[in-house]
Amino acid sequence: MQRAPTDRADVCIVGAGPAGALVANQLASDGYDVTILEAGRRFDFDERQGQMERSIRPGEPGDIWEMGGERDDWSNTGERTYPLNVARVKGVGGSTLHWQGMVMRMHPNDFDGSHDNDDPAWPIDYDDLRPYYAEAETALGVAGTGDNPFAPPREDPTWPMPGFKPSYSDSLFEEACSNLGIAMHSVPNARNSESYDGRSQCVGYGTCQPVCPSGAKYDATVHIEDAEAAGATVIDRVPVQRLVTDGDGRVSAAVYVTPEGDEYRQEAREFVLAAGGIEIPRLLLLSANENHPDGLANSSGAVGRYFMDHLFAGSGGTLDRRTRQNHVGFITSESHQFYDDPGGAVEHVETGETFVAESDAAYSPIKLEFLNYAGPSPVEIALNGDDWGDSMLGELRAAYGNSIAMGGLVGMPPRRENRVTLDTTTTDDHGNPVPDIKWSWGDRVRRSIARANDIQHTVLNELGVDIEWTANVESGSGPAYHHMGTTRMGTDPDESVVNPRMRSHDLSNLSIASSSVFVTAGSMNPTLTIAALALKCADHVGERL
Repeated sequence: MQRAPTDRADVCIVGAGPAGALVANQLASDGYDVTILEAGRRFDFDERQGQMERSIRPGEPGDIWEMGGERDDWSNTGERTYPLNVARVKGVGGSTLHWQGMVMRMHPNDFDGSHDNDDPAWPIDYDDLRPYYAEAETALGVAGTGDNPFAPPREDPTWPMPGFKPSYSDSLFEEACSNLGIAMHSVPNARNSESYDGRSQCVGYGTCQPVCPSGAKYDATVHIEDAEAAGATVIDRVPVQRLVTDGDGRVSAAVYVTPEGDEYRQEAREFVLAAGGIEIPRLLLLSANENHPDGLANSSGAVGRYFMDHLFAGSGGTLDRRTRQNHVGFITSESHQFYDDPGGAVEHVETGETFVAESDAAYSPIKLEFLNYAGPSPVEIALNGDDWGDSMLGELRAAYGNSIAMGGLVGMPPRRENRVTLDTTTTDDHGNPVPDIKWSWGDRVRRSIARANDIQHTVLNELGVDIEWTANVESGSGPAYHHMGTTRMGTDPDESVVNPRMRSHDLSNLSIASSSVFVTAGSMNPTLTIAALALKCADHVGERL
């Protein structure tokens, strides 16, 4: 493949995930010359069937997307170990190649700082993003139903496609939640409930993570291909080594390396970083020069700081009836009742018994999930077992069919000490320092996980579940792999990296389209907000062009 730089590029985008793809498609469709530089390779769609088959065989996580090794090395020097390569994909499509596909809007309280937990406000509010949220739902193809009484206001009560029906195991939860006064509702998903945008409807492979062989689940290759059809150029397998600046406060080129070891400079009028919450701060720090000794866009010292993720809280066990576990590979029902009111009491409708929060201290928002994939699948049992014939059949019947579980997300507060820096003692395959992640939770996260567990146990006990496991502070909890923060948005150049238009305070032609600009984490899956911000960023870049 020809990997030489393009001539006369208007825009150079680093990263071909959802943010980079949406920015590229919009600007290329508007007639601008767009070049996208992607560190990973382009995966052929025809590979997905084989990837699905490999994913259900015993093996190392992440194998099918070729993550790992010297190229993807990292280090941890914080209180907690962060399992980075489970959380990302380098390649055209980015992490949407293996994401779950849940797409909720963040709440107004997430933006205006009115959660009762001292989280700061964003420099934009929910209404600023409302039109972009709607545009993003159409672009990704979202299947949804207007039955969520806790959802933020919408300009249109309908979604591009009808929502997915509740699963069988959702119906088992329904009576228990009703008895406790807990509202269940549907989940908007970026997967086709019917044919949409030239892609098939979901056919139920059930391997949504780590691969959708049918293409019914949205991934960013959709908009990469649209951008290419509009004239954009995508160069894969070319990790950007550094950004070069001129003396006028502008980026002049992105320096990248090909698989053959050739180094090139891609010049452009505007540069957009869309490589995620780890690689963006790393690239800015790697680009330090005599005019920017602490790294690019880092006069505030905030590059890499305020790293956030969502933490998983969950619990499950077995029921004395069939649950049809793993019949659906994604979540169809949730409860956002404790999102804006995480300390709200749970009261049993019949007995009047009240279950209250154990602490009056602040919580993160809590998003409750009803999991459709609790317990092992028959395929996993068979492939990992040592039995054959009738003995295997007996094992399958004993281990499969009555597992049930709840999950949930709680967000981290933006802590300045949680950050991405460079580990100069360890280098990647091109001799660059690898990212080092300093990650800790803090009391609010621990308290919020415990609160989510309490609510989950109340529901499971009401249902009659024999609770066998709990993902809590002591064991099982971990990141949801939603990288946020590290180049936060703000109006004060001394405290933030980009302005509300997502342009660097320090460099007039450098923008960042990523969850790295998030000021707070909330507790909603971030991809729809990433997409909305990317579309907003594209508008502002287009205005400057």
